[in-house]
Amino acid sequence: QVQLVESGGGLVQAGGSLRLSCAASGSIFSINAMGWYRQAPGKQRELVAVITRGGSTNYPDSMKGRFTISRDNAKNTVYLQMNSLKPEDTAVHYCNAEIIRVVAGQPAHFGSWGQGTQVTVSS
Repeated sequence: QVQLVESGGGLVQAGGSLRLSCAASGSIFSINAMGWYRQAPGKQRELVAVITRGGSTNYPDSMKGRFTISRDNAKNTVYLQMNSLKPEDTAVHYCNAEIIRVVAGQPAHFGSWGQGTQVTVSS
C-alpha cells in the first residue's frame, strides 16, 4: 500500500505565505510526476502545479508567479511554496503522485491522492 500525507495547511492572512509538504510512503519502487491540486467549496478540483521526477515544472497560467513546486526524490516528498496568498486561494489542497510499484515482478503505475490539507486565507 502507498500513503500520501499532506501537511502545512492552515489559516493565514492575505499577503502571507504557506509551505505545503506531501510525503509518500509504503511499497514504492519509484515516483514519476507529483502535483498539487486544490478544490474550493462548490468548485471543481483544479491543478495548481506539477513536477516531473527530473524537476521540470508546469503551472496553469492562473497559478504562475505566486506558487513554486519542488520535490526531494530521496524523501519521496513534494512541496508547494505559496506566497502573496489571496482569499480566493482558500481551498482544500491535495497532493497527487504517479507511483511505480513492482507487481508480480513487473513495474506497475498507480495514481495516488492524499487526504487533503485545508488552506484558509483571511482578508
